[in-house]
Amino acid sequence: MTSQMLSNHLSKFLAYLAEESAKGTETLPSLTELSKKLGMSVSALREELQVARALGFVEVKPRTGIRCLPYTFAPSVKQSLAFAITVKHDMVQQFSDLRNHIEASYWYQAVSSLTEQDVRKLNNIIRIADRKLSADPIQIPHEEHRQLHLTIFSRLDNAFVQGILESYWDIYEAVGLSFYEDQKYLERVWDYHRQMVDSITHSDYLSGYQALIAHMDLLFQREQKNTKILFE
Repeated sequence: MTSQMLSNHLSKFLAYLAEESAKGTETLPSLTELSKKLGMSVSALREELQVARALGFVEVKPRTGIRCLPYTFAPSVKQSLAFAITVKHDMVQQFSDLRNHIEASYWYQAVSSLTEQDVRKLNNIIRIADRKLSADPIQIPHEEHRQLHLTIFSRLDNAFVQGILESYWDIYEAVGLSFYEDQKYLERVWDYHRQMVDSITHSDYLSGYQALIAHMDLLFQREQKNTKILFE
């Protein structure tokens, strides 16, 4: 049972949903059955269900009904973050700063957990990005940028860290920071990426960490400049 203290922070339906998820329940009863079980009106349950869907707790489909989903932090972060940035545009810089500190703090734990397959994937990402950067006309390796960072931190067993990092890249795209055509800037960014991956490949994690920090400083300067332009 959900403790009383935690239940005070959840609606009646969400408290029930949390208990069922903890039991490993995959499919919930219909709204009519839940209405009787929880003593709530169907209309109130529909509203609560919409909240649960927005937070990524459940999936609702015509044939399968209400299905419990594995917990992920990302939907909650993205909903709140999109709202915050809409209200105050420079919130994107604050979130970017948070993401930078998280990557720096978890760097050693993350890279020491990578498998040989992960390292091969990172090196392949670098090769694809190099081909794009040398193409005529140049192609922006944004998807590779996302894949590289998320792969480096993919072995961290922390749902909250993963949710924040995943949300960063979704918002990064949404506010238009993935579109940047300064070739010299891109070449500098990917030089740091190359240093990071080379360091990981050779288990020289300190050098990789130093390249990460230098890369973040460069990205932060660019974001400050670009967010001002994007929201003018």
